[in-house]
Amino acid sequence: MSKTASLLEFSKYTSLSVLGMAAISGYILADTFFIARGLGADGLAALNLAMPTYNFIHGVGLMLGMGAATRFSVCKSRGEGRQADVMFTAALCLGAGFALLFLALGLFFSRPLTALLGADRTIFEMSNTYLKVLLLFSPAFLLNDILLCFIRNDGNPRLSMVATVTGSLANVVLDYIFIFPCGMGIFGAVFATGLAPVIGIAVMAPHWLSRSKGFHLTAPERLGGPFRMTLSLGFPSLLGQVSSGIVTIVLNILILGLMGNTGVAAYGVIANLSLVVVAIYTGIAQGVQPLLSRAHGLRDRAALLRYLRYALVTMLALSALMYAGIFCFAGPIAALFNSDGSPQLQQIAVTGLKIYFTSVAFVGYNTVISTYFTSVERPLPAHVISLLRGLVLIIPAAVALSALWGMTGVWLSFPATELAVAGVGAGLYLRSRKSEPVRGSAEENGGDQQKEEVP
Repeated sequence: MSKTASLLEFSKYTSLSVLGMAAISGYILADTFFIARGLGADGLAALNLAMPTYNFIHGVGLMLGMGAATRFSVCKSRGEGRQADVMFTAALCLGAGFALLFLALGLFFSRPLTALLGADRTIFEMSNTYLKVLLLFSPAFLLNDILLCFIRNDGNPRLSMVATVTGSLANVVLDYIFIFPCGMGIFGAVFATGLAPVIGIAVMAPHWLSRSKGFHLTAPERLGGPFRMTLSLGFPSLLGQVSSGIVTIVLNILILGLMGNTGVAAYGVIANLSLVVVAIYTGIAQGVQPLLSRAHGLRDRAALLRYLRYALVTMLALSALMYAGIFCFAGPIAALFNSDGSPQLQQIAVTGLKIYFTSVAFVGYNTVISTYFTSVERPLPAHVISLLRGLVLIIPAAVALSALWGMTGVWLSFPATELAVAGVGAGLYLRSRKSEPVRGSAEENGGDQQKEEVP
């Protein structure tokens, strides 16, 4: 494939994926705006304390979808249709198991979980309502994530994008209707969020119900191997989302001690905007993943490097634009969610926006390089990157820096962690390139591809 054709294909997959992932993040961002307007700072604090629940559910959905669909793409590129069907079946079986677990948590353990997340008497009931309903809608979230990944990797990224955008737009409309005209409060917000994946699944029905689709349910003799493959390849995607939840939990606890519920409400503005930023990078990674996996399956090293370079350049360009926008418009962004007009909330949020989002390029790099390792079936480096981001570094960094510099230290802990992990990720990539056997010569790949430098 020529460079022009590769760029056009990358542009198609990535633009549609970014738009779709940004739309998914709109589920929660719409809740943030309407809850802030309808329920004030207490509602915003309650939402932010329950937010990690969404990260965990969505993380599991991405783990199953990305993990199984990555192997699905490799199998399809090699003509292994039977094994491709097995991966789809494995993803659905695992999804059913996780859905039962989340349902049980929602039905029987929502109140202990709400207390564990730090909700006090003022916001306990609102946080519990949001968390419980999210858990009860978990089967829809999981199935939606799995289908989005498989349909995108089955050559239909446009339908995946349409499904997510349609669901998000419906969520925005229903948020307004349920919170204001219907007066349903925070239950209305989370109910609208839960309906969004249901609508997305319905929009994708023409593909997943079609007999001509590239994936089907099958009756494999054994699912142990496909289960392990799905969980191994998808684990970095889970950790990427879980890390956001862990960061939110840790920073909520620290901020509660420093600034109380007002500080948590201010952090709610930052955490929800962070969902959009991370979603854009996830969109780049998910968009390029089918192309990387296909190039890997065909042993086309030149195309593999080309697609990775496109992803990194796109990430850097968007990072510059996003940080410039956040820095210049931090005041209006904070005011948009500060319905009570609190000067303290405004000041905390503006400062936090400018410091916290100095991390954007590092977050983008870590997301793309982790997906690269997963796409070429090298999960270990991706696991290392994800573990460092979500568990190993962020917690001690947040505790230490907040002890030294208070709220400024809290905001600095995230960019400091992402910068350190980016350095590790670059080292792992360079090491993997040195140990990588040369595969896919020009003759093997059609005779028209030249050796390319490492991006």
